[in-house]
Amino acid sequence: MSFLEKNINQALNAHEKGRRNMEYSPDSREVGRVLSLARGVAQVDGLTSVRSEELILLGNGIPGMALDLLPNSIGVALLGSNTGLRSGDEAVASGTVLSVPVGDNLIGRIVDPLGNPLDGGPVPETYETRTVESEAPPILMRAPVDTPMASGIKVIDTLIPIGRGQRELILGDRQTGKTSIALDVILNQKQGDVVCVYCAIGQRGASVARVIDTLRNHGAMDYTFAVVVEGDAPSGMQYVAPYAATSMAEYFMEQGKDVLIVYDDLTRHAQAYRQLSLLMRRPPGREAFPGDIFYIHSRLLERSTRLKPEHGGGTLTALPIVETEAQNISAYIPTNLISITDGQIYLSPVLFQKGMLPAIDVGKSVSRVGGRAQPKAYRKVSGDLRLTYSQFQELEAFARFGTRLDKDTRSRIDHGLRVRELLKQNRFSPLTAARQIVILWTVSLGLLDDIELERISEVQDYLLARMDDNFELMNQLVQADADDAIWDELEKSVVLHMRKWREADAAA
Repeated sequence: MSFLEKNINQALNAHEKGRRNMEYSPDSREVGRVLSLARGVAQVDGLTSVRSEELILLGNGIPGMALDLLPNSIGVALLGSNTGLRSGDEAVASGTVLSVPVGDNLIGRIVDPLGNPLDGGPVPETYETRTVESEAPPILMRAPVDTPMASGIKVIDTLIPIGRGQRELILGDRQTGKTSIALDVILNQKQGDVVCVYCAIGQRGASVARVIDTLRNHGAMDYTFAVVVEGDAPSGMQYVAPYAATSMAEYFMEQGKDVLIVYDDLTRHAQAYRQLSLLMRRPPGREAFPGDIFYIHSRLLERSTRLKPEHGGGTLTALPIVETEAQNISAYIPTNLISITDGQIYLSPVLFQKGMLPAIDVGKSVSRVGGRAQPKAYRKVSGDLRLTYSQFQELEAFARFGTRLDKDTRSRIDHGLRVRELLKQNRFSPLTAARQIVILWTVSLGLLDDIELERISEVQDYLLARMDDNFELMNQLVQADADDAIWDELEKSVVLHMRKWREADAAA
């Protein structure tokens, strides 16, 4: 029996008990009637004491959530199929706010927003519940974000670092690699202690299946669970999904664990809420979205934070995904989410078409936590690298006009081209912090400026293979107390290996 069925049975049993004892307690259970039905929405009257987000049972036990409390009726978002439901059917208030099961047994499973299994397995054995919506931790319970959430992606860890407890938005047009970025971050937690949650909202079944297969094939389901609601599900389920997934994730955060949650994506969540609101005849605003569209996302993302040690010390890191149209990041929903989050990673379709993957536009991407959530070793290379790359982009745009370039400008462009080539990275191939630092330090020293662009990848693989043998140096690089002597040793090592590569290449 599913978690929701237990709630339904308890409510129905209480209702039947009240009806049998009406001569003793005529007001033991409030009963209403369904006034009207629309796609995923019902209007109910007669339930004068219902609370917001309370579970309501319609007809023969079809679940719904009280979403619109009006003087003469209640707007109910249906959480299941309305097949067989008719106007005039009974509506019974359960007396409980909609809750979801939480617990360690969710890890490795695929469930819907109400905790029902979607992977063919048994119902997860859970012993605790949490309400779908809860208040975000107050400011006095929060600690500064200063611990990195390593993504394994060079351009992110170096130039757009993510911290544990941060909210980093991933946005871009369709088919630019947004979900791939999020999956790479999940896969990079394999050797760590992070619990990951993938929340699919309104996605196609085939897309979700590919994501789950990727997680399984890379062993990520050992520390990950997925909350899935497909695009043909009722709008109420799509609306509830991210809140339910966050409640499940908060259980682990309050146990003192680090949690990463991916919302894929909040564009469809906003569209589902718009559909519910319009069917409930709420006044439409900009782009027909209701006036509280900003609030539904802000109260969701505010729940992501890092708790102080006296409150458990757990963290909840959020990676919301939002889809743009024709590179318009100033549209309504994207700008709302940009203002709520602590930074954004923008994926450009122009870079994607040129094969510069991941197609992250460094100029439009930012992390408002920045170097505070970055290991000290990264700061040694990231500052000069960002400046160099920004100058290169300006000079490259200027050079397109066919202007004759002096030697210094040409050398800067050549160096920038190699930096950009080096920042390319295949999907699902995360790099450790030490390996990233080695290759980025090499390009910062200018040791790759005379290498042909098409051979940069070959040189990178050669260099990393040789440096991996020096375990002690690689371990010392990522330590907080790494001094100048370690960097001098690193420089000597990469210079030596590059000389050996050139000698081998000349001999060949």
